[in-house]
Amino acid sequence: MFEAHFQTFEEPEGGVALTARLSAFREELARRKLTGFVIPRADQQQNEYVAPSEERLAWLTGFTGSAGMAAVLTREAAVFVDGRYTLQAGKQVDRKAWHVEPLADPPPEHWLTKHLARGDRLGFDPWLHTSAAAERLAAACAKAGAELIAVESNPVDAIWHDRPGPPLGPVTIQGPQFSGEIEAEKLKRIRLEINKLGVDALVLSDSHGVAWTFNIRGADVSHTPLPLSWALVPKEGRPTVFIDHRKLSNSSRDHLERSADVEEPDKLAPKLTELARRGASIALDSATAADALSRLIKGAGGKAVAGSDPVSLLKAVKNITEIEGTRTAHHRDAVALTRFLAWVDREAPSGALTEIDAVEALETFRRRTGALKDVSFPTISGTGPNGAIVHYRVTRKSNRRIAPGDLLLIDSGAQYQDGTTDVTRTIAIGEPTVEMRDRFTRVLRGHMAIARAIFPDGTTGAQLDSLARQFLWQAGLDFEHGTGHGVGSYLSVHEGPARISKLGTTPLKRGMILSNEPGYYKADAYGIRIENLELVIGADIRGSEKPVNAFETLTFAPIDRRLIDVKMLDAAELKWLNDYHARVAKIVRPQLDDNATKLWLDEATAELK
Repeated sequence: MFEAHFQTFEEPEGGVALTARLSAFREELARRKLTGFVIPRADQQQNEYVAPSEERLAWLTGFTGSAGMAAVLTREAAVFVDGRYTLQAGKQVDRKAWHVEPLADPPPEHWLTKHLARGDRLGFDPWLHTSAAAERLAAACAKAGAELIAVESNPVDAIWHDRPGPPLGPVTIQGPQFSGEIEAEKLKRIRLEINKLGVDALVLSDSHGVAWTFNIRGADVSHTPLPLSWALVPKEGRPTVFIDHRKLSNSSRDHLERSADVEEPDKLAPKLTELARRGASIALDSATAADALSRLIKGAGGKAVAGSDPVSLLKAVKNITEIEGTRTAHHRDAVALTRFLAWVDREAPSGALTEIDAVEALETFRRRTGALKDVSFPTISGTGPNGAIVHYRVTRKSNRRIAPGDLLLIDSGAQYQDGTTDVTRTIAIGEPTVEMRDRFTRVLRGHMAIARAIFPDGTTGAQLDSLARQFLWQAGLDFEHGTGHGVGSYLSVHEGPARISKLGTTPLKRGMILSNEPGYYKADAYGIRIENLELVIGADIRGSEKPVNAFETLTFAPIDRRLIDVKMLDAAELKWLNDYHARVAKIVRPQLDDNATKLWLDEATAELK
């Protein structure tokens, strides 16, 4: 009845079986006169999701998390992961061959400084590290009396004999009915930013920026409609898009050629060299531009100017067409979510459902809309103790039965051509405990504090972040992730530069879409998260002395009333919740065609007193 087309649940290969690869890799390093090498989990553009051909870290070590790095020295080897993945890495890598170390505190450079010897030659692939990352590696080497060597070709590729070919997802056009702005207008705005920077050209090293600028989408990486590509935008004259021609149909090539020259990716380096030889100053995005690009520009006599990619901010502020599309996508998604939540309530109390059943059912309800292009990330479906693992991904091995007395945390999203969604609901299976209701209500109050926030223009996400935590803090509790991230328009579900977190320094602007997702996680017991997407809008405040903003909630799905301790809510919070549920019912009920789900929705959105 239900199945997942866009997600798998297989346990990746790993552990001792891969140790032979490490030996072969050390032999390759010796052949190249290197005593060590650093392998990041990255592609040439620092994408969150990478193509199978770029999964070097997973191939060599067995670790399949979305963030990490490895360092291989002659006698020692380490895999560096963040807190989300410590347990996973411990299970996936051969602990006799690899140390598992923290990715952030202390950073990998600390380990390298301790383990490198004087005279060592540490190799790195400059196409897979930013310049800032390369500088940190160079400093670690200098401290140990070692040398950092930029390699011409990656030694992992030399021994990865069955490495997949590069991705060739067909490029599609994101027409003005979805994009709301033609390429020529976007390029005009980008050129204004190039002039402000005082440079001769801008490299778009982030494929999301290329996709947005030229109104194209693709299928090169999982869950994000991304066409891997680069672009070079001069302050005058035609830009150039560098993309594998095999991805282009006649219509997508014609579309691109209306506003840009189109070249193969291997023409980027010669084109930059030619510009640099004329003494050009070229802007690079410090977050996504490969160190190889600035080396190339400097080596040819040009000036590499690293900074924030101006396109990321332009892209983050959605226009009216994108906002309307996102609203439509969320209304469509709300119907699929309601059908799913009603189904869980009917089926879960029997104890027959598993975490995988929940993932397959939710994807199926979304596919039945007829508009689903992909899920926007692999669904997090965690019950009981698995719900306490923030970035849990269910496999056939970890798949847990959903039992009465458990909480089910389900965090999921959809890619529709008119908008990207991301929503988390926590569902009580049977009777929740007093503690569960207390923790859930504290998380809900934090969620509502963000949703109801009024803030002056120029406010950053860091300034709002504590609003989401205040009620947990009052009980000596907290959560270890940010409160929210930016979301793209049929692009990445995790979009910069704005976010609601302690590190969110970008001012929130009208038209930005951000998630609002406080949580609470009790290790080995349960997890709670409530997530809606929010649009930054103007607020009309009488007597206001400066422009003021607020949030419009875009996501519509019932919040589990059984988990709310109404006595903990004040009158304004109760009103917000009842108003929200009334809107859910108004949007979703007319689109339902079966009475059982209508009756369930009536109960799930009934007024709380």
